[in-house]
Amino acid sequence: MTPADDAAARKAAFRTRLLARRSARPAPERAAAAAAVTTALLRGLAGVHRLAAFVPDATEPGAGRLPAAYTQLGARVLLPVVPAAGRELSWAVDTGRLAPGRFGLQEPVGPRLGPTAIGTAEVVVVPAVAVSRSGVRLGRGGGYYDRALRHARPGALVVALVFDDELVDDLPAEPHDHRVTAVVTPSGGWEALPAGH
Repeated sequence: MTPADDAAARKAAFRTRLLARRSARPAPERAAAAAAVTTALLRGLAGVHRLAAFVPDATEPGAGRLPAAYTQLGARVLLPVVPAAGRELSWAVDTGRLAPGRFGLQEPVGPRLGPTAIGTAEVVVVPAVAVSRSGVRLGRGGGYYDRALRHARPGALVVALVFDDELVDDLPAEPHDHRVTAVVTPSGGWEALPAGH
C-alpha cells in the first residue's frame, strides 16, 4: 500500500466513524451546538464585507441557524451550488431563498456565478467532518471544497465548523488537501490555527 493509499484509507475510516457519531447526536445537543457555533462565528466575522459560506445539513454544526444569521453581518454572502454533473462548485448570492439541490442539499435560488466567484470572499466558511489542530480538514470525501478553495483569494481566511470532539490532534493529509486557518466549535468558539496549505 502506498502512503497515499494509506492516507485515503485512514481518512475513510475516520469519516465513517465521525459521521455515525454525528447522526447519533440528540436533537437538543445539536440545537445547543448550533446556537453556540453561530454566536462565535458571527463574532469572528464582524467587519467582513464579502463571505462565502455553506448551508449546514441537519447533522452539521450551525444547522437551522445558518445561513440566515449571516444577515446580521450586512455582508454579501455567497453560497455553494453543487453541479448536476462534475465536482466543481458554483456560487450564488444568498437572497434568503433556498431550494433543494443535488444530494438534497439546500442551495440559493438565483443566478449562478461560476466557480471563481469564491475568489471575491475575504472569508470562506467550510463544512468539515473533523479538523486537526494543525489545520488539516477532513471533508466528506467528494473533493468539492478542495477544488473550490483553489479559486479562493490569496490570504482569505478559511474557517471550518465542527463539534467539540471533532477538533483533534492529528488527521491524515494528502497533497491536494487545503488547510483551514481557523475552526469554530461549540465550547471553544473561534480558534485560529497555523496558516498554510
